[in-house]
Amino acid sequence: MSYINQLINDISPGVSGRTAFGQLFTADGHTDFQKARVAAFFVGMKIRLSFLLVFAAATASAQTDTSRVDTARHYLRRDSANPAVLRDTSRVDTSRLQAAEVRAEKRLLRQTPYGTVVQIENSILTRGSSMLEVLQRSPGISIDYRNNGLSLNGKGEVRVMLDGRLLRMPMDQVFSLLGGMSADNVEKIELLTTPPARYDAEGSGGLINIVLKKNKKPGTSGTLSATAGYGWREKATATASIAHNNKSGNFYASYTYSHNRSYSDLQIQSRQNMPWLGGNLFVDLHDTTHVTHNNHDAAAGMDLRLGRETRLDVNGNFSSSNAANYNYNHQQMTVLPDSLLSFNGMITGRNNWQNIIGSGSILQELSPDERITAGGDYLYYHNDNPGIIQSSFLTPDGKPAGNNESIYSPLQRSAAITGIHVEAVHVDYQKKLSEKVKMEAGIKGTYTQDSSASSIQALVNNNWTTRSEATAQIRMRERINAFYTSFAIQLSPALTLDAGLRYEYSRTKITDPLNKQTAIDRKLGDLFPSMLLNWKVNDNNSWLLSYTRRISRPSYNDLASFVGYSDPGAIYTGNPLLKPTLTDNLKVGYNYKGYSFSLLLSHDDNPIARYQLSESPQKDLLVISPQNLRFQNTVSVNASIPWRINSWWTSTSGFVGNFTENQLDYTLQPLRYHFISGSVNISETILLPKDFAVEVSGWYDTRYYNGTIRIDGAGSVNAGIKKELKRSRSQLQLAIADLFRTEKYPLRYGSLTTEAYAIRNHVLVNTESTLRPIVKLTWSKNFGGEYVKKNSRSVEEQSRVRVE
Repeated sequence: MSYINQLINDISPGVSGRTAFGQLFTADGHTDFQKARVAAFFVGMKIRLSFLLVFAAATASAQTDTSRVDTARHYLRRDSANPAVLRDTSRVDTSRLQAAEVRAEKRLLRQTPYGTVVQIENSILTRGSSMLEVLQRSPGISIDYRNNGLSLNGKGEVRVMLDGRLLRMPMDQVFSLLGGMSADNVEKIELLTTPPARYDAEGSGGLINIVLKKNKKPGTSGTLSATAGYGWREKATATASIAHNNKSGNFYASYTYSHNRSYSDLQIQSRQNMPWLGGNLFVDLHDTTHVTHNNHDAAAGMDLRLGRETRLDVNGNFSSSNAANYNYNHQQMTVLPDSLLSFNGMITGRNNWQNIIGSGSILQELSPDERITAGGDYLYYHNDNPGIIQSSFLTPDGKPAGNNESIYSPLQRSAAITGIHVEAVHVDYQKKLSEKVKMEAGIKGTYTQDSSASSIQALVNNNWTTRSEATAQIRMRERINAFYTSFAIQLSPALTLDAGLRYEYSRTKITDPLNKQTAIDRKLGDLFPSMLLNWKVNDNNSWLLSYTRRISRPSYNDLASFVGYSDPGAIYTGNPLLKPTLTDNLKVGYNYKGYSFSLLLSHDDNPIARYQLSESPQKDLLVISPQNLRFQNTVSVNASIPWRINSWWTSTSGFVGNFTENQLDYTLQPLRYHFISGSVNISETILLPKDFAVEVSGWYDTRYYNGTIRIDGAGSVNAGIKKELKRSRSQLQLAIADLFRTEKYPLRYGSLTTEAYAIRNHVLVNTESTLRPIVKLTWSKNFGGEYVKKNSRSVEEQSRVRVE
């Protein structure tokens, strides 16, 4: 067996990360490969070209027997007179080539007309991390750990997809799911700011599509990995995956178990006027949370060839989490001028949830230029989150505060149960109308059932008393029917147009099962056009212009009076008056070689800001709920800069700058304001001798606003080192998260306008790594996947080249 392992060392940096096309010649200019067209994806200046000669030889001559290819060990150099020609400068030493292996890496960041692709499997820091931790390190994504918020390029209302399936769940549940999902089995993340018409119109801030790994190597192959780590307390992850691929189809399965004991603390200093606590007061609060997570993730699927024209694809994902929470809350309340109240509370709870996502589809080739796909998706989510609140609320002389009201009870209990069922069916049709026109069309129906029950009870005079203002039971039914069509038109050799139109009609109905009253019955139908104009000036330069219209519908948590305990005088709840957000996006982009720059103009009607402050009708509670802004205008500048410094050092940088203008009227005084924000992500990868590699990455988010809440700047630096153990086909990775213990999230309320109860406070959220950096050691091993078998050549050829 002969392999071609010579790496190209003299390709100019200008072709870094691009596809190179050319002809292959021997040193004397005479070769059987003379007519072959070759393509190779260059990562920086190096690539293993062991596959290149196989396909060059196979296409060079009709008389060539592809099962007996004679070739040589070649040393390839770019011709100085003609850069499109790769010349063989070695002496021919032919031997029979029985197998070929592709080893090429993809860039960490890659731009597409619809957004950014983050190839997270290439990062040393991915192993052993949760998806939430990986998203935090991705360009343009900001995470608000205090309020379970997620934004993309400075905009909220982002929706998350798993393998192209929209997770129709409230953001709190999505946040929990991502926090418990291991990134070990994830291939890439697609950050779609201007998705095409075939995607759901949901997500005014864009879509985040998490794409799982699907091993396509011929034969049977798999991976094993184990991670051990420590921060505040221990962490561990174990992953196993297996795949079997042959001419009949592809089969895969994976399982991950993760354990994590984590810590966070919250500090609040606040001035406010609370009438039921005596008027003006100053609050000094310290809150610590200890959580023990135990998570299970499993996935399985198959892609079967039922015939030359028919394929069946079935897959499923299961996730389960058990989190024990211990929350300690200590408050000193100084009722001005000098009266002191003290509150000490301990909240213990256990958050258990299970999530199942399944899908199946069948593809039928009607002709070489025509196909139809029919399929269905199913999502199930169940969450049970009970809690016990033990507290003491004392006056300066040590006596219990209040007059035995339920909010001052030393023993309270909370309950929250959520169930979500989503069923979707779709039919998609594709046809090539001519050499220059391709058409897509489809229909989709989605039915969602959500139910929840929540309450807070207080022990008063040895009896459990239900707090009426903190009790809710709701049921939501939502139907969304959609139709779309789009056309890809080759206007000229350099100019292409993708134009689409999507129509969605939704009906949302929310009822109270206890009194059988309908709280909301909302119908909405709208058109969502999309357009992408792509102008390829030459091989190095291209421009794009795109327009999309999108929507964000409030979740049932946003709409219904689902309550959660905050402290004796505050609750979390929904807002039944919320309106959906409608967004128009206009984007201009420019790509030069591997570099990408874009300008996005966006207008939102009724954008939703979560966790805003308001007063209860009885003026006896602080209500924390979502609210609609009147509008939001955003100008966003995005840059992605991959830089091959030399043959052993690669740098990848992503920059986002935003100018945002907001207007709102849900506060005590209407407000219009603007601000400038931004984020930066930098990753440095260095190749060392002896098969070592080092990665150092960092991110920083500047100040931005969520409604009236100000979130100040935050960032961290992470580092990792990897050692390849080639003989055993395994590797060791050591990763350190938040090297300098800087991942803190400062928030301010009342900095823009007068808030409810005249609240002005400063909140500081300290994550676990602020105590000490989180260190993780991972061992992983690949097995199987050998390129053998004279009788399976067709399968090899289908999977040998993968160019992006």
